Amino acid sequence: MHGFGNLHSSEALPGALPVGNSMPQRPPFGLYAEMIHGSSFTDSRDNTRYSWMHRIRPSAQHRPFTRIDTGTFCGIADAQSEMNRTSWTPLPAPAADTDFVSGMWTLGGNGDPAERTGMAVHFYTANTSMQDKVFSDSDGELLITPHEGELLVRTEFGLLHVKPGDVALIPRGVRFRVELLDAVARGYVAENFGRPMVLPELGPLGTTALANPKDFRVPVAAYEDIERPVEVVVKYGGELWSSVYDHSPLDVVAWHGNHVPYVYDLHAFQTVGTLSYGHTDPSAYTVLTSPTDTPGVANFDFCSVVGRWEVAMDTFRLPYYHRNIGSEFVGILKTPPTGATMFGEPGAGMLHNMLASHGSSPEGDAFATNAELAPQWLDLGLIIFFDARLPLKLTRQALETPRRSQDFDAMWQGFERRFPR
Repeated sequence: MHGFGNLHSSEALPGALPVGNSMPQRPPFGLYAEMIHGSSFTDSRDNTRYSWMHRIRPSAQHRPFTRIDTGTFCGIADAQSEMNRTSWTPLPAPAADTDFVSGMWTLGGNGDPAERTGMAVHFYTANTSMQDKVFSDSDGELLITPHEGELLVRTEFGLLHVKPGDVALIPRGVRFRVELLDAVARGYVAENFGRPMVLPELGPLGTTALANPKDFRVPVAAYEDIERPVEVVVKYGGELWSSVYDHSPLDVVAWHGNHVPYVYDLHAFQTVGTLSYGHTDPSAYTVLTSPTDTPGVANFDFCSVVGRWEVAMDTFRLPYYHRNIGSEFVGILKTPPTGATMFGEPGAGMLHNMLASHGSSPEGDAFATNAELAPQWLDLGLIIFFDARLPLKLTRQALETPRRSQDFDAMWQGFERRFPR
């Protein structure tokens, strides 16, 4: 992955990874060499994404795919614009036998996966592991952030252990299965249609701020040698397609490349603040970014707010009131020790679309205006942001669900006039 140094490699059997030629005439152990590309053949070296996989059978061995019902995991082609600030309460407990794919619930998004621009936002809930079933997303890469329940994600490249407070990234087209390590799992998914996520540039910040490359964990090769029917579900063009294989496609014995899954503990994020006055912009919380062809303008940023010290002098300590050209979806992974947060409870969601005014409530404003400005540790729990370049359009289910707040604007009512008449 760009920003993570050299290519990664792993082998489940010593000697399974060829030395030198990645596609020898007779690969070790009778494996088949196969490449997956996450970028164009002729892209720049900095942007090139690919991995060699040495597997028991080629992934080409399958019958035709057919469209299946998408349920609540839908595309955004018919999503509608919404300029009002809005919020949603957490997903309810899932119905019986709900796995990660059937428990996906699409909020909305922007852009077009066929044009490789934009992104989508989903919630997920599940109470059962995927059984003889794997999934991949041809429309984009997936960032999975649990707020309840630990996950074991079995990918073509090996296993990822993903707990609340982590973010896992599954590259476009990589197949995986989600197994639950707890009775119920819930969380958020950002689907990136644009260029793959990278670490943001640090400029004058130097080398150790924000997310550190050493803290990202890639899988160790682990394969399945299973010969029985396995359903493969693929998201393609905003629709779900299915085919039944006669073997598990998670049969990669060795691999090397940089188009690989990984997991990152958000608590490892090195927050940048101010030691003088004022605030740094929210971009200081960027963990990963999907660049565009315009330097400095992202398709969308994945940001996380963790605990930090507040020490600025003569400064309104809460975030200033603002209207952004970008659009912001907020998710809650963990509330602070006090249990109080303006963003809601874990699993809730809040959307401030393009140029929607937002900031502190009247109560928060009064507190920040009168607070003693001593150094203090600010614990906001753990909050994630999906900061999108374009406004997010909402699906019909997001607009019509009873989980949507009917009076979200009430949060910003009741400000006192302080300017003299």
